[in-house]
Amino acid sequence: MAFAIRVSQTGGPEVLKWEEVGEPVPGPGEVLVRHTAIGLNYIDTYFRSGLYPSPVGLPFSPGNEGAGIIEALGDDVEGFDVGDRVCYVGPIGAYAEKRVIPAVNLLKIPEGISDQVAAAMMLKGMTAQYLIRQIVNVDENTTLLYHAAAGGVGLILGQWAASLGATVIGTVGSDEKGNLARENGFQHVINYRTEDWVARVKEITEGRGCDVVYDGVGKDTYPGSLDCIRPMGMWVSFGQSSGALPPVDMGLLAQKGSLFATRPTLFTYIGTRERLETTANDLFEVVLRGDVKIHINQRYALKDAEQAHRDLEERKTVGTTLLLP
Repeated sequence: MAFAIRVSQTGGPEVLKWEEVGEPVPGPGEVLVRHTAIGLNYIDTYFRSGLYPSPVGLPFSPGNEGAGIIEALGDDVEGFDVGDRVCYVGPIGAYAEKRVIPAVNLLKIPEGISDQVAAAMMLKGMTAQYLIRQIVNVDENTTLLYHAAAGGVGLILGQWAASLGATVIGTVGSDEKGNLARENGFQHVINYRTEDWVARVKEITEGRGCDVVYDGVGKDTYPGSLDCIRPMGMWVSFGQSSGALPPVDMGLLAQKGSLFATRPTLFTYIGTRERLETTANDLFEVVLRGDVKIHINQRYALKDAEQAHRDLEERKTVGTTLLLP
């Protein structure tokens, strides 16, 4: 028998229960994966709390990111074999020792990348990819601001954007996190607890403002983020770790300089097999090349997912966290 974290009712971290479940059996087009590592992401807390409805109803296992080894193939599976090392982002259900998953969602892990690194980087790394390579094509002429620079996406995006020659500004909540951000590509780091971050951005950019602001924080950084953007620049609101945004007055975008705005999700940007492979291969390339290094900052046993969620929501973690079966 296998074990998994299950959520039978939405709520706080205490609803995450370690339970015995049946041995999964792959159906047509599916494979059975034995997890070796599982990524922890802030979106997991949204599903657990009920902020985002579970796409499979209740009960469910959270988790959108994992890596492991194929143990069995269902009918009509092509391109994969038992024993292949694979990784994925979505569908939900990663908090499990074993799971079945459609083969179309899987990617083979390249030689030179470990299972733990793959599990740590796929959701965060592909998020960074679409933010700086698809929404805006960041280059040496780009000045950007990224909130929560010491988070998992931030540490990847900072390195990647710096390797492209961009001017990279980040906000953090402590000096310790600021040092980590500086080590990962951020040339300018602002402690939002001790500094007026809007004023500092204007100072750093000599009044011009940023070409793009990436905001995964939400309530606490709105509308200040809009005051950091140059005329006709881009506001990318892609998360809400501090709480949901209030209704956005579109007229405010005009007042702040005819700004562009988008509310993207990774799952749209990897919504076809072609887009998934292109995005993932771009990520694999920069990691294998050494432009981006994946640092795993915390590891928890999968059965201790409750504590991992508490630490994440209390902002006690930095960078990337793994759950290990």
